[in-house]
Amino acid sequence: MPGDGNNGSNSNGDVHEPQPHPVLDQLPGIQYCINSPPPWLEAVILGFQHYILALGSIVLIPSILVPAMGGSDEDKAKVIQTQLFISGVNTLLHSLFGTRLPSVIGGSYAFLIPATSIIHARKYSQIHDPEQRFVQTMREIQGALIVASCFQMIIGFTGLWRNLARLFTPLSMVPLVTFTGLGLYHLGFPLIATCLEVGIPQLVLLIIISQGLILEGLLRCSFYQDFMTSKRRLCNRYALLSSIAIVWTYAGILTWSGAFTKSKHVSCRTDSSGLIGGAPWLYVPFPFQWGPPTFRAGETFAAMVASFVASFESTGSFISAARYGSATPVPPSVISRGVGWLGIGTLLHALFGSITGSTATVENAGLLALTKAGSRRVVQISSLFMILFSVLGKFGAVFASIPLPIMAGSYCIFFGYVSSVGLGFLQFCNLNSFRTKFVLGLSFFIGLSLPQYFREHRLNSGTGPVQTPAVWFNDIMSVVFTSHAAVAAVIALVLDCTLDYGTDETRQDNGSYWWEKFVVYGKDIRSDEFYKLPGRLNRCFPSF
Repeated sequence: MPGDGNNGSNSNGDVHEPQPHPVLDQLPGIQYCINSPPPWLEAVILGFQHYILALGSIVLIPSILVPAMGGSDEDKAKVIQTQLFISGVNTLLHSLFGTRLPSVIGGSYAFLIPATSIIHARKYSQIHDPEQRFVQTMREIQGALIVASCFQMIIGFTGLWRNLARLFTPLSMVPLVTFTGLGLYHLGFPLIATCLEVGIPQLVLLIIISQGLILEGLLRCSFYQDFMTSKRRLCNRYALLSSIAIVWTYAGILTWSGAFTKSKHVSCRTDSSGLIGGAPWLYVPFPFQWGPPTFRAGETFAAMVASFVASFESTGSFISAARYGSATPVPPSVISRGVGWLGIGTLLHALFGSITGSTATVENAGLLALTKAGSRRVVQISSLFMILFSVLGKFGAVFASIPLPIMAGSYCIFFGYVSSVGLGFLQFCNLNSFRTKFVLGLSFFIGLSLPQYFREHRLNSGTGPVQTPAVWFNDIMSVVFTSHAAVAAVIALVLDCTLDYGTDETRQDNGSYWWEKFVVYGKDIRSDEFYKLPGRLNRCFPSF
């Protein structure tokens, strides 16, 4: 057994050689794991913190799409409330019946391309009434999401995704999970740069509070070591709430004083979203609130591929949530079950009209690392906050009006935490193997450069580099090749399954020998502790 990595001497005075750190399939240092909930008051505060963080993507996606659809501030507020409501329902259902991990289920960015193509379709651009154009495009987006959800449920509940997940080894998981976090880099500093005055203070303050830099000097000088250590633990746990409260207040003061003008500092202002004025006091989302959905074959195919990409990215998020919840690695059958429930979530998004499909949010998986609280109960409480504030529109709009650069400052830390989980799987691989270096190097480089090429081409010309008469095919190519996680994971998976596949040396190099006990549910007796469904539900949604 490898040592603890410390130098020292034994009782005979012999000097020990430095030893590598031990390989651990469960992350130590987590204070509240999946099945160990914190006290109720602490759980409520932590749940509210997850709710605040989830608002970033929930607000950003409708803020991009609804104005392009011709919707007003009232329409945007209703779409945000609807997405918040469905995200809360999906998070609760997923924690009970899906993977049972502490994952927050929100909206997916993978559906932006097919939704944008529908919005810019010629038949809708010729509609002069903005409200009518909004309703018509919303109905077609709903129709595409309904078909995509059926596809996602099929690959999940039939076990097709399980068969794909079984091909992953620790080596091929490294690019998948790493780029699940790194692939969202455009939501970090590029979004901070829209208002450096609030984005940079949020990033710096979150680092200072979460890492206890203020308390570090006091801790060294204090005789009350236990007291100061407990204070530092509280700083870690509630760093997001405290930093957002300070910077949001600072942004509000500058907005009200006139320092942030409407012409130059739109992203900085706390009143620029129009949500507080547009949101009703009480609003209960209901199915088909925009009318019956319509269907068009082309963008339906693009939405199906988007759900496939969202499943890839959610798999990386599931693996991160399991790691930061101090659980054993997620069995492929449980991941497949989770993808099936993501399909149900996408169906709910389609029926209620929230313009995107479902995915396991990356930022909330990173928050588990910061708080060291991977409890399932905390995420369930956050889902109740989502449902409550989606119904109480004005109150929810107050929190949803937090400037996006503030959220982007937080993303830099949380996306980084998720990426580090992927790098952590390197402990199971042989890093001195040229095969390992080739698989990692090529998947990392192509996973960075190819999506960047597609994204830059789309930003400059409005379309992807693949330009055929079939717009839906162009969108499919753009959806796949703009996803860093999907591109890097597919390349690593193909290389890992073809280069010297099946030899004993390869199994040692890519970590297959270690991963075998987690490939089939039940081989590791700890799986039931984290992933088994309660009661008779295990018969309805079994672990394949």
